Amino acid sequence: MKNTFLYLFILAVLFNVYQYVNSNKILDAKENEVTKMKERLTVARDSINNAMYNDYFDIEKDQDAQDYFYNKNLDYEKVMEKVNEDLVSMNTQPKGNSLIPYEPMDGKNFVVNKAKILNHRWIIAEFSNGDFWGQILVKYFHNDDKPTDFETVETILYEKQKK
Repeated sequence: MKNTFLYLFILAVLFNVYQYVNSNKILDAKENEVTKMKERLTVARDSINNAMYNDYFDIEKDQDAQDYFYNKNLDYEKVMEKVNEDLVSMNTQPKGNSLIPYEPMDGKNFVVNKAKILNHRWIIAEFSNGDFWGQILVKYFHNDDKPTDFETVETILYEKQKK
């Protein structure tokens, strides 16, 4: 009978040692998994922060620029619509958009293709004539009952790409 208890005791000790070693391996594997997930989360947060930083200069995200219009009892979204319409309507002029200080090249006028309103005073836009393109920085002044006043601050015209 003593031998039976001794064998059972040894078997129980071996079983407990096995359980201890196995649970430590499982815990180590889970800790590694958690560490990897934390690293991935850090990378994802950095990516989100970079994306938010890239849209930093946008009137949609600039509360101070929005407040500028709200303080004048204006809805900034309606103002932005009007400013965009006024900017695009300048493309219909006989020599192209007058904000672009370049003469037509190869008989093609320069027009604004895309524009981004940065805040309550600045616009950055891309322009082209189909062959040449560039960018323009524009200062604007909103008028309620008249077309928006625009002032060209700086432009850059890129060279034509060789095919």
